Amino acid sequence: MSRLLSRATLLLALAGVLLALVLSASLNPINALLVLLIMAVVAALLPAAEIRIETVVPGATEAADDEQWIAAFADALTDPCLLLDRRAIVTHANGAAARKFPNLSTGNPVTFYLRNPDLVQAIDGAGRSGATRTFELHETLPSETWDKVVVTPLRRPDVEWFQDEDRLVIVTFQSLTELKRVDAMRSDFVANASHELRTPLASLLGFIDTLLGPAAKDTAAREKFLVIMRGQAERMSKLIDDLLSLSRIEMHQHVRPTGSIDLAALLREVRDGLQMQARAANVEIVMTLPDGPATTTGDRSQLYEVFENLIDNAVKYGSSGKTVEVQLGAAGRVGFQHQVSVTDHGPGVEPEHVPRLTERFYRIDADTSRKKKGTGLGLAIVKHIVHRHRGVLTIKSKPGEGMRVDVLLP
Repeated sequence: MSRLLSRATLLLALAGVLLALVLSASLNPINALLVLLIMAVVAALLPAAEIRIETVVPGATEAADDEQWIAAFADALTDPCLLLDRRAIVTHANGAAARKFPNLSTGNPVTFYLRNPDLVQAIDGAGRSGATRTFELHETLPSETWDKVVVTPLRRPDVEWFQDEDRLVIVTFQSLTELKRVDAMRSDFVANASHELRTPLASLLGFIDTLLGPAAKDTAAREKFLVIMRGQAERMSKLIDDLLSLSRIEMHQHVRPTGSIDLAALLREVRDGLQMQARAANVEIVMTLPDGPATTTGDRSQLYEVFENLIDNAVKYGSSGKTVEVQLGAAGRVGFQHQVSVTDHGPGVEPEHVPRLTERFYRIDADTSRKKKGTGLGLAIVKHIVHRHRGVLTIKSKPGEGMRVDVLLP
């Protein structure tokens, strides 16, 4: 019955045609009735055809396809990227943006999550003007970061920006945090190096002026000042040597050494070279070495500098303990073969100083360090050399218990 109803219009039209033929005497009424009955049976037996009427909005399909491609392109970027519609609602965030802004979700205005005034102004300005906006975003919470933010209107070909109801704005974030930190480190380094050189240089100039003036004919004063001037000149020379050494190490930081070195023989050589300083400080260097060779891959001159710095520091700053112990043995850590430990029994340092001991120009007591001819670069040089050799440097110390420095090498 439902099928007959769905074809009622067609049957009525057929009945009208048959009636016209009967009235014009072109068709017998009985035959016309038979034809109508047959068509009704056929209509009841045939399955109903489905007719769908779809409303197609010109350009809607193309806009949806374009947005999918744009989202796929954003996902391919390594920097955080957001897609915003004309109302600044987030339509897509790539993986990097989701990691940078974990609370952000699509379908909501971007200002729900990012309320920085400069960012809001840049997004609004780009939407109103259709021009790209760029600025530097500085955030202090939860940690201090810098980003270069670029807000770019995405224009479709042959479509006016302000007439495009599907217009999008792309917001990208390029991290500048590491560059800022490197710049800060460079500035601090230059300031510290200048300060370290300025002090002995000012002392030299002062003594030279004195020798040229009041002490010009004072033999005793001249000899005394010359000794001091020599010490200041040696201090500047040592500082320059350390700066050049650190620069050379950093140039080859990512190039792994290929030489073969016997650590036991190297440590004996370092001890022999420091015996004079040890006797002057009334310190004994006690070594515990394996009977056979302990071979590792490395740069001989750089590893000599590492252990010379460590043992020299132990002699200078741990002399009150009277003994410096140097031990070479197997490393009890996966991925490393050798461990060299340098231990003194001096005053030690407070725990808060330990993590900063390898920073350039970091000193716990600057006056004591200068009196002992320290430049503040020794442990920084040691750290860079050990890292170049794919090793690990650890420092342990407690007040009154001395200091222990371990170097693990593969």
